[in-house]
Amino acid sequence: MMFDFNAVYVIWLREMKRFSRSKSRVIGLLAMPVFFLVGLGLGFNGIVHIPGVADYLEFLVPGIIGMSLLFISMSSGIAVLWDRQFGFLKEIMVTPNSRTSIVLGRIAGGATTAMIQAVLVIAIAVLIGFTVTVGWINLVAIVFMFLLAVIFISLGLTFGSFITDFQGFSVIMNFITFPLFFLSGAIFPVSSFPGIVQYVSYVNPLTYGVDGLRGALTGTSMFPMWLDVAVLVVAALIMVAITALAFERTET
Repeated sequence: MMFDFNAVYVIWLREMKRFSRSKSRVIGLLAMPVFFLVGLGLGFNGIVHIPGVADYLEFLVPGIIGMSLLFISMSSGIAVLWDRQFGFLKEIMVTPNSRTSIVLGRIAGGATTAMIQAVLVIAIAVLIGFTVTVGWINLVAIVFMFLLAVIFISLGLTFGSFITDFQGFSVIMNFITFPLFFLSGAIFPVSSFPGIVQYVSYVNPLTYGVDGLRGALTGTSMFPMWLDVAVLVVAALIMVAITALAFERTET
């Protein structure tokens, strides 16, 4: 599948401009992570004790970062619906540029904006007591954030490519995102789940993303970090390929 770098850049730039002009969207998407950080992080910090971590806030923050990436990235599919409604999707689909270029541009733009908002979540967490160790390991955390963004942006774009109804998309998005979030070990350890639920969690890519972020930011993880990276890289490649195929078959 060939792609045009200039087309990818132009679509990425469009996404960045939309992001910079949509301050209300940024605030809205940050509201839920802040609610969880304050409500659960501060409320349960002195009550819930998890082996291997200093306090519950330390355990929770990587999970909330993963949650924000999940919800922000999945919302990228809504942009496809808006572009279809206003005719922009048809305009870019009929250009000589390959649809793979369009997909990669949208993923690049969405991943950039999702990571910016994830960094804002980290900044808010620091303000309420989370400690971040400055060093090379934080670059690993950025890798995890990028891979999570790519996976779930691709998933959102895939649904957006064949769903034309806003309400239908919202229902499907909620049906998928909440189970992914709650079964990822973001709020409580996966080991606390019943046996069969643990096995379901092991096929959830967000589980490995949250675990990798936890290892990078706090030094405590359930799996080896190389395994977390490997699973996310494979999942990202599969999802990008599925999204490109879905856009190839999308009617303008």
